[in-house]
Amino acid sequence: MTLPATYAILGFAIALEVIGTSLLNATQQFTRPLPTVIMALCYGVSFYCLSLAVRVLPVGIVYAIWSGMGIVLIAAVSVVFLRQSLDFWALTGLGLIIAGVAVINLMSKSLPH
Repeated sequence: MTLPATYAILGFAIALEVIGTSLLNATQQFTRPLPTVIMALCYGVSFYCLSLAVRVLPVGIVYAIWSGMGIVLIAAVSVVFLRQSLDFWALTGLGLIIAGVAVINLMSKSLPH
């Protein structure tokens, strides 16, 4: 698999994880079947895509990117769709996560460039 394809699959895994996590409230503690099934499918396909990405990239790097970007995107979803607010320190922490993902991708010798 090529490096661009690997990153595309990783991006898809991140998107599915964000969708799945966004549906957690809608499942109402897994008592609503449709949101629960969609959430579980999103998580399952997301993990499958992660398994494909780790064929090309180191597992620690893949997980750092997946979890870091997932955190940032879920925070954005919560602000936009759930009308939650983030204070200065939350935004600062999210900025540091973004910076960490950027450093990994741009400067780490652990990744093929």
